[in-house]
Amino acid sequence: MDTFPSNASGARVGYARVSTQGQLLDRQIAALEGAGCVRVFTDKKSGKNAEREELWKCLDYLRPGDTLVVPSLDRLGRSIQDLISIVAGLRKRGIGFQSLHESLDTTTPGGRLVFHVFAALAEFIRELIVQGTHEGLAAARARGERIGRPPAMTEEQIRHARGLLTDPENTITSIAKLLGVSRTTLYKYVPELTAGRASLVPSARVNEQN
Repeated sequence: MDTFPSNASGARVGYARVSTQGQLLDRQIAALEGAGCVRVFTDKKSGKNAEREELWKCLDYLRPGDTLVVPSLDRLGRSIQDLISIVAGLRKRGIGFQSLHESLDTTTPGGRLVFHVFAALAEFIRELIVQGTHEGLAAARARGERIGRPPAMTEEQIRHARGLLTDPENTITSIAKLLGVSRTTLYKYVPELTAGRASLVPSARVNEQN
């Protein structure tokens, strides 16, 4: 089983991030350097932006025995799941993790315990969400509610379309526009059209104008 290093013997490497170009990194960099970081990687990107180039460079730079240090947890992860995924990846590589603001340090017994609690809590919340979603869908089905996207055409619209199609003066394009749907949707919900309008009006002269 992969574990965090209990005594980080390697380098302390920092990562700092601000959300916009106008924000300053000075305070975060100073805190990381004060914590003994020999190198600091910085990004000026929103936490929701997956393309955090300097973060990926930082993670690639780290070696077993090193410790990644961040000013606070929200500087590293876009969500609790993202944070746990990154830190779990560090653990597999034998790299420690420290967040200065939260005083979380996985190279200590207490820090390792806190992280494992975080991970267990995130998994518990995820399972609750999945369970609640399944129960909600089951209850909706029991009430006879339709699950998924509503149909593009109602039964009334389909009947109306069939009635309009019996008149050869009405073009397929005009009928689709009248009903507020595309020609493709009309063909989908009135499949007889694929065989030609003659299948709807067997004895009539059909105007195939579009």
